Amino acid sequence: MNIKNHLIHTPLLAVSLLLTANASAANQWPDLPVGIKSGIGAQVGDKVFVGLGSAGQSFFMLDLNNIAKGWQQKASFNGPARSGATASVVGNEIYVFGGSGKANSSDPAPILFDSVYRYDVESDSWSQANTSTPVGLLGAASYSPDGKQVVFFGGYNKGYFDRYLNDVMTTDKAAEPEAWQKIVDDYMGMKPLDYKWNRQVVSYKPETGKWSDLGSSPYLPNCGSALVTEGAKATLISGEIKPGLRTAEVKQYRFAQQQPWQSMHSLPAPKTSPVQEGVAGAFAGQSNGVIIVAGGANFHGAKAAFESGNMFAHNGFGKAFNPEMYVQQNGLWQQVNALPEGLAYGASFSTGNGVLIAGGEKSDRSASKKVYLLAWNGSSVDITD
Repeated sequence: MNIKNHLIHTPLLAVSLLLTANASAANQWPDLPVGIKSGIGAQVGDKVFVGLGSAGQSFFMLDLNNIAKGWQQKASFNGPARSGATASVVGNEIYVFGGSGKANSSDPAPILFDSVYRYDVESDSWSQANTSTPVGLLGAASYSPDGKQVVFFGGYNKGYFDRYLNDVMTTDKAAEPEAWQKIVDDYMGMKPLDYKWNRQVVSYKPETGKWSDLGSSPYLPNCGSALVTEGAKATLISGEIKPGLRTAEVKQYRFAQQQPWQSMHSLPAPKTSPVQEGVAGAFAGQSNGVIIVAGGANFHGAKAAFESGNMFAHNGFGKAFNPEMYVQQNGLWQQVNALPEGLAYGASFSTGNGVLIAGGEKSDRSASKKVYLLAWNGSSVDITD
């Protein structure tokens, strides 16, 4: 099994940035020093950070007040390398939660990490927080609604996923093909709720080190969602509801409200297909009053297979990395022009000039170095690299 097929995230963090007046769309956005997919993205003040994932323990910063200087290498992450982690900012610190990787390089299989690390921007240093996540947060989405705590949505179940990875990686596929295939079929063939992904909205306060349960989501547990934030409001877009199967659902969470959840219009079907499969690891952010969603990965045909009763819904379908872009304006979606190529699992940031996207996985499974600015002009999205 290729683990990155089932990671997000990533996941991936969309936050508000403020570009200086001289940072116009005409700027040449500097490429990343290395390709980065399934890593993390975060922003503190006028600096954006990306790293981990396919970049290993490397971590980079772009100063939006000095774009010409390019991406600068910062202190290397001091924990085990990981993919599919989620990151959020509280004060001048970036907190990294979860992800999947090997605790020791000699281990036979990766695990889902329950550790928490923090990066101090001022001292350019990493440290491990004295806490463990109460739920699996691989593929989770996170944001800080109040600058004091981090709120999480979704995440793989650690016990189930660790056992699957160990079984599939310690069974010799060549020597025991039937046993290996049964492990895969049994895991991939479960119903969505049987994976026991995290359905609770949980909160972590760095100041106290305490975790809180903010209530259950009324939707199927979701991983690999794109996240767009506006103050205390978070919009969760698409993502997967089981390995290989996506949802087109879009929902909104309003922190500290008695009824925090609201369903939004789902992503529309692309012009090339009668059905919207949903996407995992899409880029998303705000530009000129609209939400832009770009790229993301899925398996064309999985939705129909699932609806016909095949729980191993993506079996036999190649993974698609999509170039389509959608814009939500006044609550309604429309498909617009496309990215230069299909991309997923990179970092996105909402900026004063548009949505800045960095890295991602390409159709040939390599990690992209490209950085683009996506800006809504009222009828289409201007793309500047």
